[in-house]
Amino acid sequence: MPTFWLVVLLLVLSVAGYVLGRSRALATAGGDMRELHSRPAYYGYNVLLSALVPALGVLAVWLLVQPMFIETSVSGMIPEAMIGEGSTLGLVMSDVRRTADGIELAIANGAITLNEVKALDAEATDVRALLGDLGIALGSEVSPESLDAARAYFSMRSTGQTAMTVVTVLLALAGLAYAYSRTHKDFRARNVVERGIMALLILAASLAILTTVGIVLSMVFETINFFGLHNWKDFFFGTTWAPNFRGDSELSILPLLWGTLYISVIALMVAVPIGLFAAIYLSEYASKATRSFAKPLLEILAGIPTIVYGLFALLTVGPLLVNIFGRGDEGLLGVEWMSGATAVLTAGLVMGIMLIPFVSSLSDDIINAVPQSMRDGALGLGATKSETVRSVVLPAALPGIVGAVLLAASRAIGETMIVVMGAGAIAKFSANPLESMTTITTRIVSQLTGDTDFASPETLVAFALGLTLFVLTLGLNVLALYIVRKYREQYE
Repeated sequence: MPTFWLVVLLLVLSVAGYVLGRSRALATAGGDMRELHSRPAYYGYNVLLSALVPALGVLAVWLLVQPMFIETSVSGMIPEAMIGEGSTLGLVMSDVRRTADGIELAIANGAITLNEVKALDAEATDVRALLGDLGIALGSEVSPESLDAARAYFSMRSTGQTAMTVVTVLLALAGLAYAYSRTHKDFRARNVVERGIMALLILAASLAILTTVGIVLSMVFETINFFGLHNWKDFFFGTTWAPNFRGDSELSILPLLWGTLYISVIALMVAVPIGLFAAIYLSEYASKATRSFAKPLLEILAGIPTIVYGLFALLTVGPLLVNIFGRGDEGLLGVEWMSGATAVLTAGLVMGIMLIPFVSSLSDDIINAVPQSMRDGALGLGATKSETVRSVVLPAALPGIVGAVLLAASRAIGETMIVVMGAGAIAKFSANPLESMTTITTRIVSQLTGDTDFASPETLVAFALGLTLFVLTLGLNVLALYIVRKYREQYE
């Protein structure tokens, strides 16, 4: 049974359990709600949760574990002779999965039967043509070994799907029957349901923490593997980034870190003044009508996908800067300082535009949190509006504004698409903002693009870069929270 219909069946069973549980509770009380310990709905919710939650939990775990188990089992069937020059285990397994998908689709369309699948022979049957008719392209010829692996993959997946359906449905029925048998007028259904909901809330809160821990641990383990293959001194203290997949790569993070910080500083130089001035105007000077129109319009910038900003950098801002700083005598300045549209300045300007709503929205909320009584007191002492803003409001809101700027900085450091399309891909040290550079996030994408086997330092370095970037942004976030909490003004 497909997963979607299995979930629908579980929902139907749980709704039926709700009706049965509620009806049984009322029946044991002789139809008098006053004889019940809890409201009738709680008895229904108890049966519903008992039928639904364990079954959905097992289903979720099954869907996560089964693919990994099948992948591990089938990959062991691939002979080492098939993994040679120009091919990797990942490529072979990709074809195995496509073949298994094709077999499943062919059975669903009636093009082949299950018995014919067992009798398929890669040498006597044109499996590639069969799959081609179904619109499934393979990267290589179908060998007997890969066909056997595909058959095993298909068989294990089908068996697992059937077992998953049986186990989850039986578990739902068992939970329904158990909760239904406990339902009577003296059963403390409300207490049980509330404890169950509390457990679900705790689980939901724990998932976020566990996900973060899992992400960090996965990066840590792969980073340890990287440093087992590459000298950590070259990574942290080298000056050259030159991966070549020949075993003599120079993989230093410093040129990438320089490009990351350089672009981020330019972005903050654009975003902080504009965002802060916009926040001051909207909170202190703008009328209600202007604020209600301008604030949502400004925050639309935060909803624009970063790929759109990247296209804007590549097609508009970059050529504009080339017209100003490039083209020699044809340029606006008559010099040729900029040879192409991709440059640090291009990415920095566009990223700064993207960060404006982050700074303005946070700063606006912080400025509005300053009590009106402080403004009234300054105005009563004879200060002008601008003097009140400069001498009273901004100093009171300064810790929060600094925190907003640091949060925007961490957002800038982690940006990828704008840098990919606007800054170029050259890792080097340079103070010239009109030259192409690259960042840590761009190199992570580059090193993990394509078919990788995660066995070379040129691939594993992406995890070391990611862990370093994580530590850097985490430090900025912690610093921002510390500043806000340490120097935040408490108002009554």
